[in-house]
Amino acid sequence: MKSPAAIAGRVLASGVRPVQWPADVEGLFRRLSGRRGCVWLDSAGGPAALARWSVLAAEPSAALVGRSGATQVVAADGEIIEESPRNPFEVLRSVLSALRIDGASSLPYGPGLYGYLSYDLAPHVEAKAALPPTADVPLPEMWLGLYETVLVLDHENRGAFVVGGGGPSREAIDEALDAAARRRAAAVKRRVSSSNVDARGLTPAARGAACAAVRGVSCNMTPREFREGVARAREYIAAGDIYQVNLSRRYTVALAAAPGPSAARWPDLYVRLRRANPAPYAAYLDVGEGRAVLSSSPELFLDLRGGRVVTRPIKGTRPLRAGDQEFNRRMREELAASAKDRAELVMIVDLERNDLGRVASYGSVRVTEPRAIEAYAAVYHTVATVEGRMHEGQDVVDLLKATFPGGSITGAPKVRAMQIIAELEPTRRSVYTGAVGYVRPASVSEPAGGCVLNIAIRTLLAAGDAVHIQVGGGIVADSDLEAEFQETSDKARAMLAALGLSP
Repeated sequence: MKSPAAIAGRVLASGVRPVQWPADVEGLFRRLSGRRGCVWLDSAGGPAALARWSVLAAEPSAALVGRSGATQVVAADGEIIEESPRNPFEVLRSVLSALRIDGASSLPYGPGLYGYLSYDLAPHVEAKAALPPTADVPLPEMWLGLYETVLVLDHENRGAFVVGGGGPSREAIDEALDAAARRRAAAVKRRVSSSNVDARGLTPAARGAACAAVRGVSCNMTPREFREGVARAREYIAAGDIYQVNLSRRYTVALAAAPGPSAARWPDLYVRLRRANPAPYAAYLDVGEGRAVLSSSPELFLDLRGGRVVTRPIKGTRPLRAGDQEFNRRMREELAASAKDRAELVMIVDLERNDLGRVASYGSVRVTEPRAIEAYAAVYHTVATVEGRMHEGQDVVDLLKATFPGGSITGAPKVRAMQIIAELEPTRRSVYTGAVGYVRPASVSEPAGGCVLNIAIRTLLAAGDAVHIQVGGGIVADSDLEAEFQETSDKARAMLAALGLSP
């Protein structure tokens, strides 16, 4: 499959058409969510410098779907056009090379591939990596839809742009914008009368965001099994196998059967998620067959544009309370003084530097911010920034193969950490700790191509009548068994309660 015939020579237009800023972004999303393959890369909140751009689209022309043992090119009508047993990253390279971008745009987003790469692709990057034997979340290992037209929102300047020029995605966007225009007068009245509408034009109305009744919540590890996993990880650290490892456990929420298609509830659940935990790298992906990925991730995995690549690993978290300045001051100071969190971040920064060094020009990899404390909706994080410039002849797929999965959610050294994760976690992670976002093909102005991808933490995997929520933390030599267990419990409880999914 050197060049997929289904998309070979397809031209992605980069023309930009300004349109009126939507009065109700959530309403626009709801309109698009009724269309096949709706995607929303959603800068819902967080530091203003990060939460600037959002993208909405639907009706992909085709999709690249990775299943066990094969990668498929699937047409808009669901027909499998081509199938290959090759490494899925090389199939991705073939698909990108079969596309051509016509012209150039100054916007960071445009036509291209939107979707996810699951953590379970790791063995295709590192041959010695391992996975647990049980794969029980019914989602593909890879899902990337080809969208020929997208709607890009610039929250900083309240600018809205239709980028591209064709395909079924253009029809979906134009129809949604036309519907929004017909509602604009009423939306303006609501915006004027509301005292708490933010700069993104979001109204406070719930509009059915509540989820169906919960039948039960289960976990793939008992408290005892998780504590034993932490203890075993510390033994590996003491033996010198690793310096740290990310250990996680997964909750599954069984929902009562919904009338009509079960997938109809996922857009409502996402709206609830983005309100409870707005984040700069949030995302909603409809991947078909009643399945969806709902992410409220604060962490940037890779941003490649103009040959410059940036990664921003997160290590260290403390709670933040709106309006409680004294509590927030104490939490900031505690996080700043934490030797454990500082050491974890230093180790991951070293790992990320080495990964980027595989594809970056010699001497270009730099730590531009070794440790910054950033405020998000409900937490403080310590974040580092590492960047470099792509070496001539290296492209976005080379970058993915050099860095995937992100070091902040594996451990150091990475390959041995992944082997230990496979031993200690009973089920595969699926999309959790993989990457969600955008990949674009090469062009005259960007010979390496480009991407913007998150680390898929704080991410819900929805399928049928179940929602899967996975939580984890970094284990180091002085990790306390009870404290690590409690941290994952607190994370899960907070997400479940915010989403109304607590039993």
